[in-house]
Amino acid sequence: MAKSLIIALLLLAGCARPVPFPATESFSGTNAFQHVTKLVAFGPRPSGSDAARQSADYIASQLKAVGLEVEVQEFRAGTPRGPVLFRNVVCRTKSAAGQVIILGSHYDTKILPGFVGANDGGSSSGALLELARVLAGQPNLWFVFFDGEEAMEDYRADDGLWGSRYFVESLKAAGQVNRVQAMILLDMVGDANLTVTLPSSGSGDLLGEVFRAAETLGYRQYFSYFYGEILDDHVPFLQAGIPAVDLIDFEYGSAPGRNDYWHTDQDTLDKLSPRSLEIVGRTTLQLLRQLRAH
Repeated sequence: MAKSLIIALLLLAGCARPVPFPATESFSGTNAFQHVTKLVAFGPRPSGSDAARQSADYIASQLKAVGLEVEVQEFRAGTPRGPVLFRNVVCRTKSAAGQVIILGSHYDTKILPGFVGANDGGSSSGALLELARVLAGQPNLWFVFFDGEEAMEDYRADDGLWGSRYFVESLKAAGQVNRVQAMILLDMVGDANLTVTLPSSGSGDLLGEVFRAAETLGYRQYFSYFYGEILDDHVPFLQAGIPAVDLIDFEYGSAPGRNDYWHTDQDTLDKLSPRSLEIVGRTTLQLLRQLRAH
């Protein structure tokens, strides 16, 4: 066999090999924090605002920069404040046999004076952008940046979770619900005094896997149960029968156990830490490794 043909066959064989799963250390809290800083610089970003559009454009540009194809799901919906144009930013890694795992975050902010959502919307979106960079070569991963998580007035059947409800309905319409192995939601994950409070509304098996991942990395002290339900973007997935879990720190405040920075003008960059983003990001990587082993 000619030497050139042998080399070509070896190269093809190498290309066919699966890309090794990245080490958890490849997630950079500093990179994630830089993304949060950029989103906060746009100012308050309620759905339908120019700042929300700028945020969606920025997220899309960062995903494209790491070689991922991006879809912006635009849809208009009637809200208690009138019609609003929403934008989900979606990207999918290369397709392969087997089920997909969805990682999600929302990037919008609630309509409140001076509310820039550094932690609530900013931190999770920054972490998800860094996860997309690290995981761009892995198959069957979908990254979804939801618009409209925040209610225009009060959470109810016709207000709040706009983007995630729309996305799940699109999954149903495409007959793809059964293709999803799990949905992992990040929300409020940058608090310098990190306490990830996993709500009981998450799927039991996934909750256990999160704690196992944290234990493996020596982060178990940062993760606990929230003995109650939290209405968040994972709920429409649960209602569709998709296993889902919400990684959220619902103790974001001036003292342990308080949540008094949430939905206030105190939700600012100085309350966050790249180290906290790193802990959650690396735990999420370990969680994905475990789920892929099933």
